Amino acid sequence: MKKILLGAILALACVFIIRTCADDKNEKSILQENSMLIQQQIENVSKLIVTEGHFAEVYNYKDSKMLFGPLISAEKKALVVVNADVTVAYDLSKIDFEVDEASKTLFIKTIPEPEVRINPDFEYYDVTSDYLNMFDASDYNKIKKNVRASLMNKIEQSSLKKNAQNRLLSELQKFYILTNSMDWKLVYKNEPVNENLPELIFKD
Repeated sequence: MKKILLGAILALACVFIIRTCADDKNEKSILQENSMLIQQQIENVSKLIVTEGHFAEVYNYKDSKMLFGPLISAEKKALVVVNADVTVAYDLSKIDFEVDEASKTLFIKTIPEPEVRINPDFEYYDVTSDYLNMFDASDYNKIKKNVRASLMNKIEQSSLKKNAQNRLLSELQKFYILTNSMDWKLVYKNEPVNENLPELIFKD
């Protein structure tokens, strides 16, 4: 009788150990699958989130050079019409993140700064210059530099960057929805993310 009872206890212990090992294995497998799913989701959105705009600029360029003191003035001028296509983008492949399976947490450490790209098309009208003050490469470079500065100022005052931020938030919101659905946590710069995502991302 004792042998039968001992055998039953051993059998139950073996079943319990086997089930425990199987449960641990299943839990680890689920954690790994969730981790891979999160990383795959981040890779899927690791593309440029682009907001496009078009800007026009009319620029009057004028340069005067005094020769022989105030006796002679040599002038050159040009009317420049600029049409520029502008894009604002976030390269999400540069996101610095870490997936911690043990704590079931996705840590987003840093998000790349927006990239502003300006593709201007210059058309020159009424280009005139004196023989003693001719147009050269430095003039064209100066015009391009001044126009770019003017366009950047217009971009800062426009809604282009704000639209790009909204596009960024819509992508990052997917991370929160995904982690929340799997009972994981999303942390950005050591702060847990919930409905306060916009404040966390753009508070700096």
